[in-house]
Amino acid sequence: MTATLPPGAPMPNAPPLAAGLVGARDLSVRAGGRTLLAELDFTLQPGEFLAVLGRNGSGKSLTLHTLAGLRAPAAGAVTLGGTALGELARSEIARRLAFLPQDREDALPLSVFEATLLGRHPHIGWLRGESPRDHAITLAALERMGVAGFGARLLATLSGGEQRRAAMAGLLAQEPQVYLLDEPTNHLDPHHQVDVLLAFRERCAVGAAVIATLHDPALAERCADRVLLMHGDGRWRLGNVADVLNADELSQLYATPMRELSGAGRRAFIPA
Repeated sequence: MTATLPPGAPMPNAPPLAAGLVGARDLSVRAGGRTLLAELDFTLQPGEFLAVLGRNGSGKSLTLHTLAGLRAPAAGAVTLGGTALGELARSEIARRLAFLPQDREDALPLSVFEATLLGRHPHIGWLRGESPRDHAITLAALERMGVAGFGARLLATLSGGEQRRAAMAGLLAQEPQVYLLDEPTNHLDPHHQVDVLLAFRERCAVGAAVIATLHDPALAERCADRVLLMHGDGRWRLGNVADVLNADELSQLYATPMRELSGAGRRAFIPA
């Protein structure tokens, strides 16, 4: 299923993107002697949004850290543009891949604008400063995340939700090919939960790819093309939203009966 969402205005001067942006080959993730994910295979193409669902402790965050190259896989490999991450320099990975951690880090002693501008640094290099284009991209990212009015404020003065949106503005400013988002809707009210996911859906509309761990299957149904269900014991199921996201699959995934509700063209899932 392809999400039918308005593309919106793309970020200016986005880089060209190649086919097969990110993928896994026989990828296994283990922790504490447990196999959380076994032999995962997938390739994410430009324009795709993949949602990852699973119970607490099922390894969603560890898998995202592994896809970002922040921890080694137990087996298999992660690829970026068809090349194994281990064969790429960190500077190259930073230009092509952006990662949003689940937990909010202590706010840097920077203004919101300065912190968001850091997203441009993978493209700037050592021999030049920020250009007017870098500033324009940063301002556009802040505007899209609804925090442009906070640009001069220190990050530490923002609420948790505002800091979360500012962090995602930094990812938009980075203009990578791949976005890895670990619980991007943390600390956000329902309006902003939907809006930030639509912002990354817009990036898909201009050729990027997104992988996001989510707790709410309804948000996955609204924004994703494919869904990865992680059971936390090595088992997984990957497929199109229409094929995989249903009450039976979710009841097994969450180990509790789930019921599907529908209306106005949307679906939601609640404990039965």
